[in-house]
Amino acid sequence: MAHPKRKTSKSKKRMRRSHHALQSQVITDCSYCGEMMVSHRVCPHCGHYKGRSVLRSTEEQL
Repeated sequence: MAHPKRKTSKSKKRMRRSHHALQSQVITDCSYCGEMMVSHRVCPHCGHYKGRSVLRSTEEQL
């Protein structure tokens, strides 16, 4: 079983984990209804994604 020969310093450990931080989500306008939405997700307001209707709205269900 492999064992480290030297202790990993705090600096090296933190440099290795530097990309683990959370990133903020990208907010864009929906191309169909114009509401603000998270990129690459179905619009929660109208239910469209990439110009297609993915979810039925509450008005259509009634």
